[in-house]
Parts: sequence; structure tokens; C-alpha cells
Amino acid sequence: MVRRAATAARLFMFALNRRARLPITRTMSIETTLAQVAAIRQALADPAMLVGGRGVSSGGTEAPAAGGASFASALAQASGASSSPTATAASVLQGAGSPAGASAGVAAPGSSYYALQGVAGVAGPSAPYAGGSPGSRIVAIAESQLGQTEQPPGSNESPAIAEYRSATAGAIPGAPWCAYFASWAAAQAGEPIGQGGQGLGSVSEIWSWAQSVGRAVSNGPGVVPKPGDLIVFGAEHVGIVRDVLPDGQIQTIEGNYENKVAANVRSPTEATGYVSMS
Repeated sequence: MVRRAATAARLFMFALNRRARLPITRTMSIETTLAQVAAIRQALADPAMLVGGRGVSSGGTEAPAAGGASFASALAQASGASSSPTATAASVLQGAGSPAGASAGVAAPGSSYYALQGVAGVAGPSAPYAGGSPGSRIVAIAESQLGQTEQPPGSNESPAIAEYRSATAGAIPGAPWCAYFASWAAAQAGEPIGQGGQGLGSVSEIWSWAQSVGRAVSNGPGVVPKPGDLIVFGAEHVGIVRDVLPDGQIQTIEGNYENKVAANVRSPTEATGYVSMS
């Protein structure tokens, strides 16, 4: 057995030295040869020994040590994935994204204004918006609906518009909806219009009601509306006063303006009158 091992070792060393063209040491003992073979096998099994026992840097990212955070969690922290993907309506309203017309702390979780931030921006509950003045509540409600459009354009219809109609008794599907929108915003703010608060479906009805309860203000020199007041254009159109600019121009939010709920700026001479809501 020993003779066979010695023969195999000599053949191995001969082949190795022949390939490398190095002189073979013929005086090497069997024990020395076997030790060399063992050393070569150990080196081949552990390549780190060939470079002095040091690992080779790959240039990649070092994985977390065993027992620490998982690689997935480390990656999530590095990419910021631990933060909430979306902000809640409450955080937006209480932060820099609060509506321009809403006073700080006006809205509270559970109020109908928060409900307006739901699917498609359509309000569901009938509970009025809580806190603030009537005008600020109406403005905040109207602002929450900016961008709602007819589907399709020119149809006077959409899920949101159907919701606006729900605030007016006897509302007619497919009819012009500026008065429905004003009635809905007022009702959501806890200031419903019409006898008994049933809402009103036409501009002429809104003006007649306002006159009967002493809320009609005919436009003229020196007349300045307040945020939340309804702005009336004859018997054709009605909107909501959002703010009055320093130069007298009037910012408005109007339903059914170019087939949507739109922000607008009106000259102070355009309106025929206002309905006081404060």
C-alpha cells in the first residue's frame, strides 16, 4: 500500500514539474512527497491560503452580519420604504396642504369634510362639517371638490354630480347643476338653503328664497361679499365666493363652470348680487 502511494506521488510530482518545466527533486523522500501532496490538496480546497489567508474584495455591498437586521429590512431602510406610502386626509389637512379657506383646526376626524376625501372625492354622510364660521365651512367644502368633472363632458352627469343633486328635493338628473352644487356645499357645511333646508335647483329660486329671508344683497358700489357667500349672475348661474382679492377681484368656486367644479376669478361688476351665508 505504501509503495503504491509513493509511486502515485512520484507520478503526480513528475507531471506537475513537467508541465511547469521545473526540475524534479529526485532525492525527495516518500514522507516529504506525501506531505507536499497534502499541502497542495489543502491549498486547492482553501483558495484563501494562496493569497496569504486574506479574503478578496468584490467591490459589492456588504451584507448585514448574521444575527442583525435582515437584508430585506436593510434595503427597505436604505430606500425609505419604512415611511407610509400615502398621507392620510387628516395629516394633509392639518399640514401645509390645508385648504386656503379652512381655518386651522376647523376640521376634525369624523366630520363630513374628511368624508369628502374618500373615493372619487364624493361625500357620503349627511352630517354637517363641524367648526369654524359658516362661510369658512362652505369654502372648505367647495374647495374639496375642485376638479370634479362631468362624465362624459356636457352630460351634466357623474357620480359626484349625482351626490350634489341629493341635497335638493325634486332634483332632475341631467339638468344644469350649479344650483345643486351650491345647495350641496351649504348643506354639508350645516347651512342648508331653501325653506326647510330642502335645497334649491335653480338660480331664480335661490334669489327668491334669499330675498324672502333677508339674505339677498344686490350688487353695487361699495358692496363686498364675504367668503362663503353665494355669488349670483342673473338667473343663469350661481357660484361660491372663495375670497376677495386686494384689487377687488373676486375668487370663486363654481359648479358647472366649463363642465366641472372650477376655481375662477370674477370682476366685481359681473355679479348681479350675493346671498349672505354668514
